[in-house]
Amino acid sequence: MLTDKQETMPVIDCDVHNQFRGGGDLLPYLDEPWRSQAARFGVPSAGAPYASPVGNKRKDADPPSGLPVGSDPAYMLEHYVHPLNVEYALLCSDSIIGISGFADPDYAAAICRAYNDYVIAEWFPVSSKFKGYMCVAMQDPAQAVREIDRIAPHPDIVAVSVIGGSRMPYGDRYFHPIYEACQRHKLPLLIHPGAEGGGIFNPPTAVGYVSNYLQWHTCLPQTYMAHLVSLVCEGVFEKYPEFKVVLCEGGVTWLPPLLWRLDKNFKALRSSAPWLKRMPSEYVRDHCFMTTQPIEEPNNLKHLDMMFEMFDAEDMLLFSSDYPHWDFDDPTQILRRLPEEKKRKIFSENARKLFRL
Repeated sequence: MLTDKQETMPVIDCDVHNQFRGGGDLLPYLDEPWRSQAARFGVPSAGAPYASPVGNKRKDADPPSGLPVGSDPAYMLEHYVHPLNVEYALLCSDSIIGISGFADPDYAAAICRAYNDYVIAEWFPVSSKFKGYMCVAMQDPAQAVREIDRIAPHPDIVAVSVIGGSRMPYGDRYFHPIYEACQRHKLPLLIHPGAEGGGIFNPPTAVGYVSNYLQWHTCLPQTYMAHLVSLVCEGVFEKYPEFKVVLCEGGVTWLPPLLWRLDKNFKALRSSAPWLKRMPSEYVRDHCFMTTQPIEEPNNLKHLDMMFEMFDAEDMLLFSSDYPHWDFDDPTQILRRLPEEKKRKIFSENARKLFRL
């Protein structure tokens, strides 16, 4: 068990990582010629260009069965979900997280279709506590839209997930058909990091490649800043007024100063975005959410309290643990200073409303 402490407050964990038991897991769900290709070469993924010196998993999360960490749904329930009162564990695949960085758009789309069928067939039936994000590949928006239309009606699919790595900011009109499909099906778009700088993606920072995982991991908020400013300024939220975005696993305390800067600049440069009818920060408050993990941890915790007061934290934050990764956040340990009402909204009620659980 992760902890002996029992928490009565319900928890909806918005970032739980499942992965394959082995490379053959997807083969039954792949059509030809992709099945033969995956059987011969394995499932493609851009992958991160940096290796963590501490690995990517909790040391206690390996299933006794010997299966890879995150691949045994029964053990995930026993080890994490049940002991910590997790009402819903929202699954975000570790195995194909960087698929949008693969050069072949047709192969990438086929892998996403296979993963979506796999998680529906092999994870959701194990427990009603498992819900999940469908995967789409961003190389070809037309195929992504077809996949959203195909999978969105499934009751256990609660969002569309994409990777933070990209060849252009996500506000670009190239991607808009995907957002129209998300709005049509009332599914949020969840952006998750993991392969920035890999495959066909742009470098992971605004000035190019850094030299190690420490720098790469620390600079991930740069990606979110660029995507968020692009989504707002390109008028995505004006064009799709019901569309919601979740910025997952990118930190939270960078948001207030970014919005201050964006609002200030917009006052003088609003002719650059004549389609915007409100201040940029208003669109963010109404359309965007952020996950708690990895929460910034200043030496003086009062500073974090102050940052939460600088944006609509109690309505914009969603709890996430990042289980079973090395920087896992225990729901019984984080944000303990928050008042009960605010904590309840962050740990379950915001997600319940957003994902219609």
